Amino acid sequence: QVQLVESGGGAVQPGGSLRLSCAASGFTLDYHAIGWFRQAPGKEREAVSCISSAETDTYYADSVKGRFTISRDNAKNTVYLRMNSLKPEDTAVYYCAAKERDYCSVYGWDYDYWGQGTQVTVSS
Repeated sequence: QVQLVESGGGAVQPGGSLRLSCAASGFTLDYHAIGWFRQAPGKEREAVSCISSAETDTYYADSVKGRFTISRDNAKNTVYLRMNSLKPEDTAVYYCAAKERDYCSVYGWDYDYWGQGTQVTVSS
């Protein structure tokens, strides 16, 4: 069964850090680009970051550039999103997604597999 499972979310104060993980099972992440998306209450889902399998193609939304870092460990079949200097506006459910065409995309419809999401809450 193909599955993506996010973990690492939680509640943190402004300025804090979290590292999200996206672990794949039932398939290998090799040759897949992986994207992170988020959706806040009452807002549309937005692309946050993306990385291709060889890490030659990466994307960061302007709102997270310089604060978030995406990385992957293909041997562990896992992709990470390190989030530093978190702000209240980063509060959302974060989803990871995998696409078989190995280039980054900001469009959700371009992805083939999705995780169930992990909540990130930034509040004092």
